[in-house]
Amino acid sequence: MSFGLEFKNDSNVVTVDSEFTRLVVLAKGTYSPTQESGLGSVTSFPRTITSQEPPLVFVRPAGSSGIAGLCLMRVIGSPGAWTGFYVRAYNENTLQPNGSYFACGFAATALADFGMRIWDGSSKLLFDSGTPYARFTRSFQNWTYIKSDNTSQGVTRSYYRVNFDFPVGEYMLINTFSMHMLADDGLNRALYCWWDFSGGNLYAITVGPSNPIVFFMPAVFAKL
Repeated sequence: MSFGLEFKNDSNVVTVDSEFTRLVVLAKGTYSPTQESGLGSVTSFPRTITSQEPPLVFVRPAGSSGIAGLCLMRVIGSPGAWTGFYVRAYNENTLQPNGSYFACGFAATALADFGMRIWDGSSKLLFDSGTPYARFTRSFQNWTYIKSDNTSQGVTRSYYRVNFDFPVGEYMLINTFSMHMLADDGLNRALYCWWDFSGGNLYAITVGPSNPIVFFMPAVFAKL
């Protein structure tokens, strides 16, 4: 920048800048079963998130054994008024949806009663000392194809795996697992996620009538 404020940490990484907004934590808390006989979970943010784009929601399922299967995530609300999110367990054989989350966006919120705020030249709030930053920790897309089988409806289901150590304090971006994927014939593939605590694996599972064995979507992780 030619002028303004720039703050770097001990690793020489810019953490505050008067021209650009970083990924800011706008809400955090826990999620738990609320409906569908314990399979579905609706979580309300502690305050409405007013960004135009849906917030990025990072989750960490609770538990140290078994399989936490998450799917069908969606952010609830509309541009400028996002109020919460929904997520569902994979089925009755996986753990119920329990865990912690944080939701973020590239826009600060005026929360601090005292401290520091920074606006850009167009009066957009870039920094508020009451809204902490989230830190991307890693991402990977080196999934290994394991096998395919059929659902009870006869639809092809494919499994992809990576070794995963579930480090303390790390959360996974769940928005990407709310999207359907296209296959080579243009038909949709549904997308699911399994956290296999006992086996030390993270699985991506796709279900669709035409289901190729390649899978490249990255899994993205962050910490508060």
